[in-house]
Amino acid sequence: MSDPTMPATPSPSKQDEHRSVVKAAGVISLGTFSSRILGFIRDMVLARVFGATPAADAFFVAFRIPSLLRELFAEGSMSSAFIPVFTEYRTMRGKQEAWELASAVFTTLLTIVILVTIGGILIAPWLVQLLAPGFQEHPDKLALTTLLTRVMFPYLLFISLAALAMGILNSVRAFAAPAFAPLFLNVFIIGCALWLSPYLEEPILGVAVGVVAGGAAQFAMQLPSLKLRGFLFGFRFEPGHPGVRKIGRLMIPSLLGLSVTQINLTVSTVLASFFAGGPTYLFYGMRLIQFPLGIFGVALATAILPTLSSQAARGALDELRTTLGFGLRMILFIIVPAMVGLMLLRTPIVHLFFEHGTFTAHDTEQTALAVLCYAVGLWAFGGVRIIVSAFYSMQDTKTPAISAAIAVVANILFSLVLMSHLDAAGLALATALAAMVNGGILVVVLNRRLGGVEWGAVGGTLLRVLAACVPMAIVCWWTADAQVWSHSDEWIAKAVMLMAAIGLSVGGYLGIHVLLRSEELNVVLGMVRKKLGGRVGA
Repeated sequence: MSDPTMPATPSPSKQDEHRSVVKAAGVISLGTFSSRILGFIRDMVLARVFGATPAADAFFVAFRIPSLLRELFAEGSMSSAFIPVFTEYRTMRGKQEAWELASAVFTTLLTIVILVTIGGILIAPWLVQLLAPGFQEHPDKLALTTLLTRVMFPYLLFISLAALAMGILNSVRAFAAPAFAPLFLNVFIIGCALWLSPYLEEPILGVAVGVVAGGAAQFAMQLPSLKLRGFLFGFRFEPGHPGVRKIGRLMIPSLLGLSVTQINLTVSTVLASFFAGGPTYLFYGMRLIQFPLGIFGVALATAILPTLSSQAARGALDELRTTLGFGLRMILFIIVPAMVGLMLLRTPIVHLFFEHGTFTAHDTEQTALAVLCYAVGLWAFGGVRIIVSAFYSMQDTKTPAISAAIAVVANILFSLVLMSHLDAAGLALATALAAMVNGGILVVVLNRRLGGVEWGAVGGTLLRVLAACVPMAIVCWWTADAQVWSHSDEWIAKAVMLMAAIGLSVGGYLGIHVLLRSEELNVVLGMVRKKLGGRVGA
């Protein structure tokens, strides 16, 4: 690692920046893909053992509370506020002051989150009643949800520290350890569900224990990488540290800004508690949406933030505009075909992965409908991640917060209208529409702020992507219309058919991009050729 106190070197070329972002996104995507595969196995285990039962509803509602706070204290506002300031310290002040800042943030965060965790355990009954008012008619379910909430609250502590470690490592362009750390959460949940739950009087408690253990492991596995790079934080209780105060000022408005999706999902959970199985349908529906969003959308946003932050710190707005435009084009290149595939193959995917044990055909139908409604806004979910990163790189957290507040209000209004027609799926559609509102507002403001973001190139990418989606749409539609999905067996034939359809769809999509000489595909293939050529990055 170069000494940040040395004179600045010439800024990298546009191609180098793009390759750096794609390389980092590739590492993150690989880690996220591995985690998502394990996540699917986890969801299949939970669906088979607990189905859409009251115990499953209780768990998913209880898990929503630390998940929302995780987004607020950890992976959302804290990371987005920390990375630009930490990058500025490393760039302008040197490694020692950056380490002191990281240690002060660690100690302050640890103190705050311990207090929040204790408070959350104490007020869990009231939190559950607020989050799931529909459970009040079922005292046993309400009591179980409260117990699960208390058991899982310490997860917030570990995942917040894990997010801080991730922010430091990502800032120094070390992406592997943070990307693969979430694997441990799924490993512990699966292990506890299979080998601890059967021995408990209330089996779902085993899954809650797995959540906490997995969060602790997710933090612990990043510590060696921090130590290797000289950024293993110590205890420095300095809440008045200028960097800590600056992060706090940026963090307060971003509590809402980057967390709009989590807040909207929480609104959906509250309203879904009035529908039997509603929380479970929305959870599994969003899990399928998060597969491409996490592997590509979140990965690209995570990889691009340090680059944008560095460009903003140097005042290189032309480079920032170019990087942002490239990020949006790559989002369209990946997310739009994923959206088309999920919309058309939603029923076969849910049926194949989840319709086992106590998960019924009716559950498949309702979950698939939720997937369809969420998928309508997949492009907006991914695009907002990139656009918000641009605001945060310029240390502007107020604009995303205002836009997010408008989106939350829109989500509530959409939900109240649509739930009367589509039940729980209407809540999924409301979340998608709210993401579109949020993205539209942010695009207008950012365009004025930067004076344009290469929209011509973004539009050209969109046209190529839509053209390339035609053959894959035909394959997916034909597959979903097959009679085999109405049969209660033939699982091997179904799996082969689905995998073949996905393979043909991807092949057709990439084939059209080859014919169109897509720049996005060329960047990705260039990185792959470089890897296969024998040079593996650290």
